[in-house]
Amino acid sequence: MDTLTHAVLGAAVGGTLLGRRLGRKAVLIGAVVAAMPDLDVFLDYGDAVLNVTEHRGFSHSVFVLTGLGTLLALLAWRFFPARDISLGRWWAFFVLSMLSHPLLDVLTTYGTQLWWPLDFRPSAWPVVFIIDPLYTLPLLTAFVIVLVTGNGFRAPAWGLALSSAYLAFAMSAKGVVEHRLAPVLAERGLEDAPRLVQPTPFNTLLWRVTIIDGDEHHETLIGLLDGDAEPIVETFHRGAELEPLALSLEKGERLYWFAGPYLRYEIAERDGRETLLATDVRLGFPGFYAFSYALATREGEEWQPLEPSEMVTPDSRVDREALGQLGARIFSPEATLCSSDFVTDRWVEEVPDEC
Repeated sequence: MDTLTHAVLGAAVGGTLLGRRLGRKAVLIGAVVAAMPDLDVFLDYGDAVLNVTEHRGFSHSVFVLTGLGTLLALLAWRFFPARDISLGRWWAFFVLSMLSHPLLDVLTTYGTQLWWPLDFRPSAWPVVFIIDPLYTLPLLTAFVIVLVTGNGFRAPAWGLALSSAYLAFAMSAKGVVEHRLAPVLAERGLEDAPRLVQPTPFNTLLWRVTIIDGDEHHETLIGLLDGDAEPIVETFHRGAELEPLALSLEKGERLYWFAGPYLRYEIAERDGRETLLATDVRLGFPGFYAFSYALATREGEEWQPLEPSEMVTPDSRVDREALGQLGARIFSPEATLCSSDFVTDRWVEEVPDEC
């Protein structure tokens, strides 16, 4: 999630735990502590793949944050003027404010290394988009009320309750979408195929489904307001024949660890050389994915790894048009939105009649 949301969530947690005792200080300290894990964005590993796959790494680890929160609790208990606050209360204040950050991040698509340094893939159970105003608004309102009134408990507690209720709604919405998706998968024999169900930008009413099936990946949109409308499934090439080449490269293997099978591969001309590109199809939308990487270039008959790997800047000019159509699609299932409208023809495998 965005840093503002993390900060106001930490403020709500801090206010709920110590707002009666510390007033404004509780929410301000909670906000700062909860935003701290995102300081890793300032770390530059000198490589595009490493920069994206190390983000939400050690700074989001439950082990690291619990240790840091414990240290801060000991310092506050020893030196803070409020001597009547117990060590246990300080510990809950700092640790829960810090852990609110990765525990919220894990509910988005990107992936969070909760268990660093253990060798686990990033965790992701997406139920909210990385920016969701309806989640942030109750927390932000509570934060402003505390700054104005000085009452550090009641507003944060309400903000935390309302935002948590919204997450519960989002989880229920995802369950409804997965129930509607099941017959679509069964019809195509894709019950066991890897799939990703995630909300579309800024809402939890319209959900994007990405299904991986060998050299193909399928896309569909399912909305809570769709009624009995049949989902439109579009099929795209994935360039899977290039996957062994990508996995033979250190950075290609790292990307697979990060994104799993949700990668598209292609060979493109860059600076007069054939270049192997890998694109994360989880993040963004067909036609304007946010993260693509140049991994290797062909030198004669051999492929040479690019050191460092490079980010390929996407063409974002279609973003506004697609977002406008997505917004219309949320409330009007009859407003057909076809991903293939934004994708180069060479990637399109199957276009439904509705498109």
